[in-house]
Amino acid sequence: MEKIPIRDIRATSEQAFGRCSIRRLQDIFDGKDMLHSLHRHNFFFVLAVSQGEGVHEIDFTPYQVSGRSVFFLRPGQVHRLQLKMGSTGYLMEFDQEFCGSKDQAAAQRLRKASGKNFCQLEASRFEKLNSILANIFEEYTSKQDGYLDIIKASLEILCIEYNRQSPAPNQLTNNGNLYMQERFEELLALLEAHISQVKQASQYADMLNLSPYQLNAITKASVGKTVTNLIDDQVILESKRYLLATPNQVKDIAWDLGYEDVSYFIRFFKKRTGMSPDAFRKKFR
Repeated sequence: MEKIPIRDIRATSEQAFGRCSIRRLQDIFDGKDMLHSLHRHNFFFVLAVSQGEGVHEIDFTPYQVSGRSVFFLRPGQVHRLQLKMGSTGYLMEFDQEFCGSKDQAAAQRLRKASGKNFCQLEASRFEKLNSILANIFEEYTSKQDGYLDIIKASLEILCIEYNRQSPAPNQLTNNGNLYMQERFEELLALLEAHISQVKQASQYADMLNLSPYQLNAITKASVGKTVTNLIDDQVILESKRYLLATPNQVKDIAWDLGYEDVSYFIRFFKKRTGMSPDAFRKKFR
């Protein structure tokens, strides 16, 4: 079975643990528009567009790219990007190992930032965030003593600034519910990683050392859905990823997602989307 193409970090830092890269957009264009077909990454992806236009589709949600657009993707998400030649800004990539921190607050900020895929910023806020990326770019290219430490510290500041922007769809607004927000974001990461093998709400509750009742209370407070609803959502999302990004047959996709009964998978997909997997592929490919 063909997998969704996974792209790696093109240029890496020279440190032994973790990788990062940052480039100016104006240095990437090869005399033509940038056209990236559907693919996924095994790293975090930050795109800040100072000036430009295009379309950025992230997990089948299209966003118009314009000046002061910022995108933050987490590993595993599927996206495609069309960007007009002449666009300016920065593209930064880094893996989990590079930004890995034993600081729980820093890890929480990264999860929150990568859960908010897009922000359109006002001028003053964008310039503040863009200056952080400019500093990271300078450190990355000059590679003076201690540059990796500065990049990591700047990356934490970047996450803080990004999280100050418009709230994420799944973000709780009550600061008193920080614990619930952390558990909810941990659940989303577990769903992304284990959805092909694990489909029971009780199993995810066990992974988080919570009771099913506690976990359902958290998800309902966060997005008004049960854990089972979120599991179904993740299955459908992963199904769509494979249907549009690979030529795999529906039976192979069903098998890869843990469904031995292909007919059941087709009924499940149609109930949730209103169309069969084949119809969905024909309509949106």
